[in-house]
Amino acid sequence: MLAEQAAILRCIARGILMGLTVEIEREEDGRWIAEVPQLPGVLAYGQSREEAIARAQALALRLIAERLENGEAAPGIETVFSVAA
Repeated sequence: MLAEQAAILRCIARGILMGLTVEIEREEDGRWIAEVPQLPGVLAYGQSREEAIARAQALALRLIAERLENGEAAPGIETVFSVAA
């Protein structure tokens, strides 16, 4: 199930997170940590590299959605939507 969710999330995130970088590294205890440096606070741990990336992407999407709902700037959103006249 996690693999399916990660695949779906990658498809959604591909457009929204265009231009945003996920940095990933392995901790000494074996866990992986993923971070989106352009979005302060978007850090996520996972038991695998893929899990950490998927969690960071999900958190980034939630943060972007929250910013949109509150009328704040949302990095990367301009590559997702075009508004018809």
